[in-house]
Amino acid sequence: MPPLHDPSQDTWYAPLLERWAELPPWVQTAGGIVGALALLTLFVAAYRRVRPGRRLVATTVFLALVTTGLSVWALLLPETRGSQFILSHQVVRVGATLSATATVIGLLGLAVPRVLNFFEGNRFVTFVAARHVRSEKSGFLTVISFLSIAGVGVSSFALCAVISIMGGFGADLKEKILDNNAHIRVEAEKPGGFDFWRDTLDRVRLVPGVHAATPVATGEVMASSSTNTAGVLLRGVDMETVGQVIDVPRHVEVGDFAYLDDPVALRDLPENAPIGIGPGGEVFLKGPDLQGKGGAPETAYPGLVVGKELAKNLHVYVGDVVTLVSPLGDLGPMGVMPRTRKFRIAGIFDSGMYEYDASHAYVKLEEAQRFLDLKHLITAIEVRVKDVERVELVTPAVRDALERDDLRVRDWKELNRSLFGALELEKVMTFVILSIAIAVASFCIICTLLLMVTEKSKEIAILKAMGTSDRTILQVFMAEGMFIGGVGTVFGVVTGFIAMNGLKAFGVRLDPEVYYITKLPVTVEPLDYLLVAICAFAITTLATLYPASAASALRPVDGIRYE
Repeated sequence: MPPLHDPSQDTWYAPLLERWAELPPWVQTAGGIVGALALLTLFVAAYRRVRPGRRLVATTVFLALVTTGLSVWALLLPETRGSQFILSHQVVRVGATLSATATVIGLLGLAVPRVLNFFEGNRFVTFVAARHVRSEKSGFLTVISFLSIAGVGVSSFALCAVISIMGGFGADLKEKILDNNAHIRVEAEKPGGFDFWRDTLDRVRLVPGVHAATPVATGEVMASSSTNTAGVLLRGVDMETVGQVIDVPRHVEVGDFAYLDDPVALRDLPENAPIGIGPGGEVFLKGPDLQGKGGAPETAYPGLVVGKELAKNLHVYVGDVVTLVSPLGDLGPMGVMPRTRKFRIAGIFDSGMYEYDASHAYVKLEEAQRFLDLKHLITAIEVRVKDVERVELVTPAVRDALERDDLRVRDWKELNRSLFGALELEKVMTFVILSIAIAVASFCIICTLLLMVTEKSKEIAILKAMGTSDRTILQVFMAEGMFIGGVGTVFGVVTGFIAMNGLKAFGVRLDPEVYYITKLPVTVEPLDYLLVAICAFAITTLATLYPASAASALRPVDGIRYE
């Protein structure tokens, strides 16, 4: 059996990782704390000597150094297995993400004055609007302007984060479903399986767009160990082609899928061979064989590959013997007697989905046909296509190639339509609901512009007396509100993009015993972020209409009446 694979050995930083892992955990943590304190001390000493106008630059540079250090540290951290959780590792990973986000906020803060300078050099409308935005207003109005930008930014950030995390869960679920199931399933309309499947299988493989196809014999049975009993969906697979259609053979954690072809090697497992994995990631090894010394060897039972949750329920490891009971048995004196047969655990797989790991078990196709009394029949042909997203184009071609009315053809989109439809609806409704938060934040923009109209009433009257049209005044205050909304939108979307990419790169550890995933799944789709930016900017632009209309309707005599 091949040794357990360590993914960390494939990385360029594997030598550094080995040396770092040799250090005690308290040394690693202490080294990180000392380095952070030293860097913070240098920053404070330099910050006092920097001119006030350059302190944002100094802070941004400091945050960039912190981000670099934490990112390297996070990359050197080993990946934990099972439900093992190390708090210091999570602090480093989350700290790297937060510091990267803060660095981007600093860079955006440095870019805002330069953007306003650019607009000041353009036409009259943007010149006046930019001057209003950056002018020294009253304290209360300055606070309201800051809250307007912060409200739009936080709402946009929240919307981006929720969409990315929900999309990550949906993508992770979709990937696991496609890894453990065929893209197209050909099965009989009636129970009991179907005959002449070899010719049908050959015709399916010749369909354009089909990558591979394999026969399957499936039936529901009961599995019984020495301590427990559980229901099992027994799947008989063809050893030569099953790996081309589903990824279960590659998900075997301990044992080997190839043992299904070699019951004798499975019976005679070598000493210290891995036979199980504990909840904390610890590997259980086979002890010395104290039975059978000088006696008859054990029976070589057929192999059975089970999911890790099923193995946990049955309390079995690789090499243990279980009994399968089929409800369809032989007729005896007392009626129908269930058929029983012993199998030996050949491997334990982790598909990433509880439903599969708790109920699925795999044996050779011939063993399943014999045990389920299918004789030479099969229950389905499973197909993998080349382009999974365009499976609906291949399904009709497969249906036409069968030339049989007793078979039904369904693809993964049809089989899981309700599940993915619910996920898509949930994503859309979340987008709509969180967009309301942006609308609420835009109320601050309305307040800001209304207060600014009151404060700048004299300037508005003077501009109108000099010949400025109502339309120009309208455009000035709309541009001012668009500056505020645009800055908040850019801050929210860009920081959301950086934060989500940081979580995707470094990850947030989750307990697989609770969530059945080891890391928080995050999917960053640029089109989703573009849509968030467009919606946020559109909502904030609409919020400027009423204050801008009020400013354009102000009469010059009303603006200078009390001056």
